[in-house]
Amino acid sequence: MSATKVKFYQVGSFAVGNRLLPSSARSNQSDAHRADSIVSGHRACQGCGELLGARYVLDTAMRAAEGKLVVVNATGCLEVTTTPFPESAWRVPWLHSLFGNAPAVASGVAAALRAQGRTDVRVLGQAGDGGTVDIGLGCLSGMFERGDDVLFVCYDNEAYMNTGVQRSGATPPAARTATTPVAPGHPGNEFGHGKDVPAIAMAHRIPYVATATVADLRDLEAKVERAMSLHGPRYLHVLVPCPLGWGAPGSQTVRLARLATESGLFPLIEAMDGELVAASPIRRRVPVEEYLRAQGRYAHLFGEPGRPDLVARIQEIADRNIRVYGLEPVS
Repeated sequence: MSATKVKFYQVGSFAVGNRLLPSSARSNQSDAHRADSIVSGHRACQGCGELLGARYVLDTAMRAAEGKLVVVNATGCLEVTTTPFPESAWRVPWLHSLFGNAPAVASGVAAALRAQGRTDVRVLGQAGDGGTVDIGLGCLSGMFERGDDVLFVCYDNEAYMNTGVQRSGATPPAARTATTPVAPGHPGNEFGHGKDVPAIAMAHRIPYVATATVADLRDLEAKVERAMSLHGPRYLHVLVPCPLGWGAPGSQTVRLARLATESGLFPLIEAMDGELVAASPIRRRVPVEEYLRAQGRYAHLFGEPGRPDLVARIQEIADRNIRVYGLEPVS
């Protein structure tokens, strides 16, 4: 029985399916021989953005490193859900560090490999926003300053989700968390708090800094490939929505990540040696309200009486991002 190749066409979408592309141009996730760095058996929530992000990042990094990759993982959701003793969902050489020292441990691994003359093995460190933006920021800055040959990835779900959804330095304004409750005079997280770690990384003038989300697989994979083609300290900040902490169904994880960029609240950028070199224009701009209404952590901003004044302030933040980074929608 002979087989005939059939070409399928995808319409009504911003994306082009892998089936329209030659094998060499398809995403790494469509490759049947991908590394499968994280496999079934983990305890992550349904629709967990962090597990998606880690799988995409590590499979791509493994391909770029030709399988010679050592991963250092801070304490947090990603560690707790994937390594309940005595089991592990990892299929890469993987080390668990403390909550705040993953960049330092990754630097030590890189130094040990260098001392052994193992220039063929690459090192990747990873942590959530708590272990990156707050507890691990000093170690991360040291890694940048020393010029250690490590790609460090922050999976940003915008709070300490593993320990009860407490506020982190990456929690956005007006968001409800366990430590930024909604009550009279307390409308969620304060405006003006927190840290812009991609900008901090750029200030160190390291070889490569980028932001990405789990909503754009090709963009994320391309940035990991670019980072792995370089040496020295590199930083990738990935937005990974959390169904539990954000108060949204797991089925909406990718949609929320896309709305974060389409509203202008999470710009997709790249920088080299401290200079901005690329910013992804928004294809379909949406008001921040569309993004906020889809999340339970912002429910207090709507309804009766609601807080249209706070929504307007959040819109101003998005408008500023669009202006500063030149993200105006393409015509």
